[in-house]
Amino acid sequence: MKDNFRKYLVEFIGTFFLVFTVASAVLLGGSSVIAPISIGFALMVCVYAGGHISGGHYNPAVSLAAAIRGALEWKQVIPYWVFQCLGAACAAFTVAQFTALPAVEACPFTLCQVITGEFLFTFLLCWVVLEVATCKGTEGNSFYGLAIGSVVVVGAFAAGGIFCHGAFNPAVAAGLGFIHAAGWACAGVTALVNLVAAIVAGCVFKFVNAE
Repeated sequence: MKDNFRKYLVEFIGTFFLVFTVASAVLLGGSSVIAPISIGFALMVCVYAGGHISGGHYNPAVSLAAAIRGALEWKQVIPYWVFQCLGAACAAFTVAQFTALPAVEACPFTLCQVITGEFLFTFLLCWVVLEVATCKGTEGNSFYGLAIGSVVVVGAFAAGGIFCHGAFNPAVAAGLGFIHAAGWACAGVTALVNLVAAIVAGCVFKFVNAE
């Protein structure tokens, strides 16, 4: 039980700092260049810090993909999700204490845009996590955190603000809802697409790594 709680606590901490960085960048004026880099770096350092304890998911979609791959027990998925979402909520609440929340506006993207952007880069994020952090061929490598964080940077530049909010993470989507950076309907669609992308990524991983 104590070992499990250590994992949950690490997931809480990592998700907290990831969503705190996202919320700060959105609400407190991060530039269009600095924000994606800082968010990717926040994920990278937390993956390096907690990857050996919990797997360093900080993302319900990644946890789902890891369970499909067999790198996370299915009975751990819901507790991981709970602590990840708690971390996201606490981070959003903390940032919200230092700035006025904007009015909730209609989603600036079409449904097709949201599905396209969020699916593509959530798929890439989950697939990269599985390939660099759970394969025998890349076991013990030192680049996995940089690779994972870089996917978020690439996705934020390629799709964030263009096709979608660039969450690639249901916990981040919830955080955006809490700080009014996204309407709850848009955040809900984003989270659902993230989870579908995770399922596809897990299945693709198992197909291309059949051995």
